[in-house]
Amino acid sequence: MPKFFKKVLVANRGEIAIRIIRALHEMEIEAVAVYSEADRISSHISLADEAYLLGGPIASDSYLNIPKIIDAAKKAHVDAIHPGYGFLSENDEFSDACEKAGITFIGPTAHVMRMMGDKVQARETMIKAGIPVVPGTAEPITSLLQAKKISQKLGYPIVVKASAGGGGKGMRIVHSEKDLKKSLEAAAREAKSAFGDDTIYIEKYLESPHHIEIQIIADKQGNVIHLFERECSIQRRHQKVIEETPSPYIDQKLRDKMCKIAIQAAKAIKYTNAGTFEFLVDKKKNFYFLETNTRLQVEHPITEMVTGVDIVKLQIRIAAGHPIPFKQKDIVQTGHAIECRIYAEDPLNNFLPSPGKILSYRIPQGPFVRLDSYLYLGCEIPIYYDPLIGKLCVWGINRKEAVQRLSRVLKEFVIKGIRTNLIFHRQVVLVPHFIHGKYDTHFIDHEFKLSQTKPHQPLKNMVLAVAAIDAYKKGRETVGTVKREYHISPWLRVARTEGLRHSNRGFI
Repeated sequence: MPKFFKKVLVANRGEIAIRIIRALHEMEIEAVAVYSEADRISSHISLADEAYLLGGPIASDSYLNIPKIIDAAKKAHVDAIHPGYGFLSENDEFSDACEKAGITFIGPTAHVMRMMGDKVQARETMIKAGIPVVPGTAEPITSLLQAKKISQKLGYPIVVKASAGGGGKGMRIVHSEKDLKKSLEAAAREAKSAFGDDTIYIEKYLESPHHIEIQIIADKQGNVIHLFERECSIQRRHQKVIEETPSPYIDQKLRDKMCKIAIQAAKAIKYTNAGTFEFLVDKKKNFYFLETNTRLQVEHPITEMVTGVDIVKLQIRIAAGHPIPFKQKDIVQTGHAIECRIYAEDPLNNFLPSPGKILSYRIPQGPFVRLDSYLYLGCEIPIYYDPLIGKLCVWGINRKEAVQRLSRVLKEFVIKGIRTNLIFHRQVVLVPHFIHGKYDTHFIDHEFKLSQTKPHQPLKNMVLAVAAIDAYKKGRETVGTVKREYHISPWLRVARTEGLRHSNRGFI
């Protein structure tokens, strides 16, 4: 029987580094952290058994620097490296470097990452495996004439996509031929900048689709199981914002069919470890393969909440050579879970990043509430990395209870000193289409679009209203006197005691 690792390096930062470190410690495995100059006092360092400085704050000098990470791993004498998500998690060169150094990479093989990381190759592979894909090109786009012929055949609207990478970068929706040339050029430029590869391809654009992903787990013995689906249709700029499971859109028959197809796809490419197979589902409930994420997903906690399976521990077990310790029939979905991604960004300024220092905060509590975060008093949110600061998750016996619980905890969650998208989430849970689970990938565009006749967005009006209520609750002025009565929260009181300056800009 294979042995477990004794020491693992976590090649990441923030909340996901903490999540992995905690799993390692529960498995009685030593955890080694790495950090940049910007993260010298970050929470994940204090939780690890050892920590190694990689370099400057820029990601290319630290979290994306393969030689420095491998060097730290060798100095620490680790058995394996867990990449988390983002950064080098889907980098086949990093996986190869680990193997060359005699270190286990906790994830799929470099070959699979190369195959599925190239979207054009991934489409070809899935077609050969009998997996339904969105109609589109079977090869990269190399000329405008080629693009015009394909687009006319598919019918507008179409979507131009980068072959490498994801997250909405290098992606443009085109509604007519007159916009095709500039969309191709813009997508290629963005893809080159983001991924170092300007290869693009074209797909038919599905209107009003749902984004459904299937979580799969595969071991080195050839066993593959699924952990059901997640609904990821609430997106902004093609980035997921809120996820839930089970999906309120698909029924049990479709769920079973999609999960079966995901397992078929995983077996076709000899996938190992944790991963997701993502699909678009149209208005007629036809589904099409979109892409494979060859890593742990940001939204994995909600799957853990409804299945009781610790995905990170399972990743570590599988990487060490152990088989999946249960069968598909042992996995059931219980209840409903929802996740909100909490970002340090300003909803009133086009959701631009809002770095800065956390002056005070209040974490929501209560039954079936989970917060994965690296928050602490005085925590500095740096400008150099993704602005995600935490994932707020709730569970309910059914979707109605989960939504009610989410509404309650969002009201309790307070972060001061920076702007966050908390107030945006509080507005989302009030929208009838969300409450009743009747939404698609256009939800945010439809519900929060800029009005053509009014100067203010609904979100901005709501923010002003909340601010007015907040001011009323926290301070009252007696008419005709100079006396004012202020009700200061204990968190603000602590911040002032610590000598921290309170900013009125931090009301979100």
